[in-house]
Amino acid sequence: MALFGKKKQKPVASCCEGCNDCTPQNMEKAENAKTEGPTVKILGSGCAKCNALEASTRAALEQLNMDTAIDHVTDFAQIAAYGVMTTPALVVDGKVVSYGKTLKTDEVVNLLKKVRG
Repeated sequence: MALFGKKKQKPVASCCEGCNDCTPQNMEKAENAKTEGPTVKILGSGCAKCNALEASTRAALEQLNMDTAIDHVTDFAQIAAYGVMTTPALVVDGKVVSYGKTLKTDEVVNLLKKVRG
């Protein structure tokens, strides 16, 4: 009987099922964004914790006299391309250095020194 046969699965080219933003083009754009030059990015939806991490990061960059622009990424396809599932996250020069917590300014300073030398 055909009732108990195997269902045919369609291949999914996205980071999650049912997501309309995870097209192959958006995923490729997100992968390319990861390999840009020296940057600092905050990954998150724009909630209070994400904004607090951004403020701490700005203060840390000022303290270290680094003239680096901060990019706040809210697109979940780009966030997923970094492998981050809990936000806020801090990305320095394409490398995720912290995720899932809000850092204080001195913690961000230590991470920036560690990554950038």
